Amino acid sequence: MTTGSQDLRDVVASTALKVPAPSLAMAARHVAALHAPDVAAVLAYGSVLRSEAATDTLIDLYVLTGSLEGVSANRMSRLACRLVPPNVAYAETMHDGVRLRIKYAVLPIDLFVRAVAPATTNPYFWARFAQPCRIVHAASQAVQNRVLDALAMAATTFIAAARPLAAGTPENILEIWREGFRATYRTELRSESEHRADHIVESNPGYYASAGHAALAALDVPGQPLSATGPGWASRRRRGRMLSMLRLMKAAFTFTAGADYLAWKITRHSGVEVRLKPWQRRHPIVAAVILLPALMRKGAVR
Repeated sequence: MTTGSQDLRDVVASTALKVPAPSLAMAARHVAALHAPDVAAVLAYGSVLRSEAATDTLIDLYVLTGSLEGVSANRMSRLACRLVPPNVAYAETMHDGVRLRIKYAVLPIDLFVRAVAPATTNPYFWARFAQPCRIVHAASQAVQNRVLDALAMAATTFIAAARPLAAGTPENILEIWREGFRATYRTELRSESEHRADHIVESNPGYYASAGHAALAALDVPGQPLSATGPGWASRRRRGRMLSMLRLMKAAFTFTAGADYLAWKITRHSGVEVRLKPWQRRHPIVAAVILLPALMRKGAVR
């Protein structure tokens, strides 16, 4: 491992190894129990780590299992995870008399490591895990080290892909992150505005500056401006939107009250109210096909 890579791993660890809040630890124990005894690690990311109270938002967790068998007892569910990872589910638990709402993804740790590697063209995983994350649970020191290496790899993969989209110099490192997040948002069907990219970077500029400079050092990229278009992003958008649609269709079946969750998420992030009829809850795929064009016209989904 190069010096730059080691520095990046240290930056990642400075956030990933912080002691989790009690509510976050409780949420992780709850979902881990649902997949015991094959849980290798549980990671937290997203808004719950950006100073938003766990009771005011969904807690986003990733459960990494030792194998596909740990993902689900259902063979078709395991196949779905292999073909279009991750599988997504919803859970609730109580902590100090307060209901915690948890959205969690589950996939094998081997698949997770491959998904953040540079050879993976779709940014779904490496764009998420280049952001600050928390290792809430790890089955062993070896697993913890493997996850830290994967998180550092996600950051280098992100910076390598995003750097051509910005001015391309280390002095402009936060703009590289912003442009990268804007580009990755365009590869998914999302209800959030692209201004969300600015919010993410501004929520922790110190982390993104440190991680970005360390990633550039690990990549050993000369400090010269590159093409402003960036390689492969048109292909990433086409493939990413197709995968995003498939994941939404999976989520409609995987979630308990999955259709209601999707409607809540769209309304929360876009301001466009989505009211579901009883038949739409019973037939979420048919409802999605009917509702999606109208939601895109209103700008609720981009």
